[in-house]
Amino acid sequence: MDPWRRRQLCFVVLSALWILASAVTRYSIPEEIPVGTVIANIATDLGLEAHSLLERKVKLDYIHSKKYLEINKATGELYIAEKIDREYLCPAKASSFCFLKMDVIIESPIRIFNIELEIMDINDNAPQFRRERIQLDVSESATPGERFSITNAVDADVGENSIETYYLSDSDAFTIEIQSGSDGTKYVDLVLKASLDREKQAVHTLTLTAVDGGVPARSGTASIIVQVLDTNDNAPRFDRQVYSVDLIENAPIGTLIMQLNATDLDEGVNAEVVYSFTLYTSENTQEKFSLDPSSGEIRVKDMIDFEEVKSFEIYVEAKDKAVNPLSGQCKILVFITDLNDNHPEITITSNQCSIKENEPVGTVIAVISVSDRDSGDNGKVVLSIHNAPSTILPFALNKSSEDFFQLTVTESLDREVKNSYDITLHVTDRGTPPLTNNKTISLTIQDVNDNAPAFPQSLYTIHLMENNEPGMLIASLTAHDPDLHENQYLVYFIIEKEIANTTMSMLFSINPENGNLYALHTFDYEREKEFLFHIEARDSGLPPLSSNVTVHIIILDQNDNTPIIVSPWRPQGAVIEEVIPRSSDKGSLVTKVIAMDADSMQNSRITYQFLQITDSTLFSLDQYNGEIRTTRMFSYRDPRHQHLVIIARDNGDPPRSATVTIKITTVEQVVTQFTETTEVPIEYDLFTDLNLYLLIGLGSVLFLLLITILVIIVVKCQEPKPSQAEPQGRNSVSSQRNSSTIADSTLISSDAYWYSLFLAETRKGNVVVRQPLPNGAGFIVSSIPGSAALTETSASRSSTLQESSSDLP
Repeated sequence: MDPWRRRQLCFVVLSALWILASAVTRYSIPEEIPVGTVIANIATDLGLEAHSLLERKVKLDYIHSKKYLEINKATGELYIAEKIDREYLCPAKASSFCFLKMDVIIESPIRIFNIELEIMDINDNAPQFRRERIQLDVSESATPGERFSITNAVDADVGENSIETYYLSDSDAFTIEIQSGSDGTKYVDLVLKASLDREKQAVHTLTLTAVDGGVPARSGTASIIVQVLDTNDNAPRFDRQVYSVDLIENAPIGTLIMQLNATDLDEGVNAEVVYSFTLYTSENTQEKFSLDPSSGEIRVKDMIDFEEVKSFEIYVEAKDKAVNPLSGQCKILVFITDLNDNHPEITITSNQCSIKENEPVGTVIAVISVSDRDSGDNGKVVLSIHNAPSTILPFALNKSSEDFFQLTVTESLDREVKNSYDITLHVTDRGTPPLTNNKTISLTIQDVNDNAPAFPQSLYTIHLMENNEPGMLIASLTAHDPDLHENQYLVYFIIEKEIANTTMSMLFSINPENGNLYALHTFDYEREKEFLFHIEARDSGLPPLSSNVTVHIIILDQNDNTPIIVSPWRPQGAVIEEVIPRSSDKGSLVTKVIAMDADSMQNSRITYQFLQITDSTLFSLDQYNGEIRTTRMFSYRDPRHQHLVIIARDNGDPPRSATVTIKITTVEQVVTQFTETTEVPIEYDLFTDLNLYLLIGLGSVLFLLLITILVIIVVKCQEPKPSQAEPQGRNSVSSQRNSSTIADSTLISSDAYWYSLFLAETRKGNVVVRQPLPNGAGFIVSSIPGSAALTETSASRSSTLQESSSDLP
């Protein structure tokens, strides 16, 4: 980067930092408050987010002072880090005001805030005398009314807490007289009220007490030892009691102000005069001027600023060198002449940091005062608005009184055109050469509540896995409002909607502050598959605006149901017995295993495998439809009984499974005859626990297939068949559906079960008949060979039904 562009970049950065640091935040606290005391919340006062302070690396930069304060970066609170002593911080008593100045600096983006902390005085210091023992020599020739300078007390406190008065212990010869200097300091003189007689009393011991004006008052004492001396009856005298002199400020050190000359009518040692500052002369004055004790020359000792002190009072004492010296006093008034060495200052006495865009023309934004510490033409100032080139601001300055101006709106404001203004005020004095100063007012244009909250999308589709934890966070729905401040503070809530005798607020909950959506219940995919409701976001404006969004929650299936063997049906733990002829051909259907799973999709896809098999070369199992067929013909070596264990496993993760044991008996010839039907009541409560949606889909398909098959059966039944006196045989298949046989499983449709059983039996050439039991206790299912189905009379069916009913509990 070339040097010219580098200088331009530095100028822009310094200008930005100056603008950011222009505003001043002021606080006032008493001194000596405990460490850890919270003064204020910087985040709230400066309009910052408390949780962002740590990320933005907030810190305090102190200006010429110790680290008295610290910021809690978690809460934004400004607290005391070290006890503050006002007297240590502001030792000079020229002003009762004491300020601690610091900068608050934050990053990302960088901002600087000026903070002034006024330290208010408390009465924590008692008056103290410079000397606890004051030795005073008084000639016995002193006349009543003569005054004696004594050491006055000092109090580090200021204002009302400084010295208020003095008290003298009881004395017949002395009293005190209290005087006040121009700076309010109390001085005390010891006054002789009666003639002294050294022969009667050579020493007078007095106690002087200084009391301040605090509540409660504090005091300090000093002992005054008055030694009565013999007569040196002529004191040095000045030609005038008060001298007046002018001195230009910033005069060089060593400049001669004046030379004093006191005369003493005595002779010899008693006429030699020594000059010194009296105790009336303040310490500040003695620091600014020097006094030669022999010649009486007064010179400048330190730099003098007109703006700090406009005049000085110097009290000088001339004392002779007699054994019992006498003294004379005078006062020198030094008046400081002003120079144009101070820049004019701009003070924002009342300021609106932000106004609404619909504020009328003439609205007062700020009240501004200007001042210059100089005097005369040097202190006269002119204030104006400093505009950028080709920029016209919709504001003007109107003078309201002497040195006070009002900044007002002159044109209508439009936040959409410009949402903030930086108004630079320029002030210059009339000195030679003139001095100037600038101050920038940052004004934010507030938006009115004319924008409703808006969601990023009109429909949220949320997928939620079943068996969720209650109170689980399922989504965060956040709307955006382009308005500002309270107009963009949003509140979220669910629009109530009744479903299945409950409301949405009983199923779901939304955090009204951040839009986090929670599930209040554990959902079961087999019971509820989806929910559709609305969520409204409403701002905090007046009047409030709102919008809503549609939420579609889809419950996802989880493999939480175990497959159920529905065919061939057997009581729990029972072995299925099948009889086939040994002459069965290769590929003959032995039986078909049917399992059902209440889950959906991959979780309900079932495959079948042999878990145990007596001879793996004899039977095959179709892994998809569960058909067991012979893979070859039986030989004389094959045992008569074959034992098979089939496992039905779903495709879930992890998979679930169920097993069925089938005992296959081979016979030389199958005798078809009716045997006693095993009849087991079917509990009807199976229907109530099945998912309604599964019933609708599966029932519709099965109903159409059932109608088609029934029509075919009815047509075949109408064909003439030779009657038989006695049916050759009948196989009964009993099925009982109750809570003991299908424990802890998702209930399925009874129609689906009957249809699955129907398919299994009809493929073996049998006809399935389902007959209700008396009093609605259940159903009896009978499997009848196809050859005997048409010859079965109604009487035999009736007897079978009565016989089976009598066996029911």
